[in-house]
Amino acid sequence: MPTYRVDKAEALRYMGYAGQAADELLDERIDGLISACERESRPAFVYRIFPVEETPDGVRLQGSPLLLRGQAIADHLHGARSCAVMACTLGLANERAYARMQARGALDALVFGAAGSSLVECAADACEAAIVQEAASMGLHTNWRFSPGYGDLPLDIQPAIVRTLQADKALGMTATSSNLLIPVKSVTAFVGLFDHLQEDTKRSCAGCACAPHCFLRKAGTPCYR
Repeated sequence: MPTYRVDKAEALRYMGYAGQAADELLDERIDGLISACERESRPAFVYRIFPVEETPDGVRLQGSPLLLRGQAIADHLHGARSCAVMACTLGLANERAYARMQARGALDALVFGAAGSSLVECAADACEAAIVQEAASMGLHTNWRFSPGYGDLPLDIQPAIVRTLQADKALGMTATSSNLLIPVKSVTAFVGLFDHLQEDTKRSCAGCACAPHCFLRKAGTPCYR
């Protein structure tokens, strides 16, 4: 099973930290809230892979109701054989804990929320690592994950992603009428699968967000070879 940990430096960045001095008591409080976030979260993910069809109306994922509109996602998936559709969340336990933190005070809510943002990205990295591993087993290469709201890919694709992945049943995830995800600490994204290594793909494990979760790297067969 993947290990999910909050990256404290990343959480501080989400809080707007820019090197300001912090006293020992504040630092201990931050550490305690990060631990609480890890304890009160149930990170999980689900994904499916679909063949890609590039059409004048957008990128169609065959075997699903998904039609991805916009030039940005068309460029991202241009030449792809398949596309992985992924969803990750920290679960409703994190949502309930965040509500308790809001009742305690603004600082606790800020730190807990920032820790959650870091932790859900960790879950997304683990999901992406699983996709990379499955792609490699098929002799394919991946590019990086691309989420609704990036570029001109509209957020109104969110409900269809939830339905396609049955993320409501698998993860307790729903999309609101305004296309926001519940639980709030949730991520959806698309990853392209290609016959050949993409130019914008990292050619080293150094700095790769998926590295802590990557079985290919541990086996000595990284995806860029």
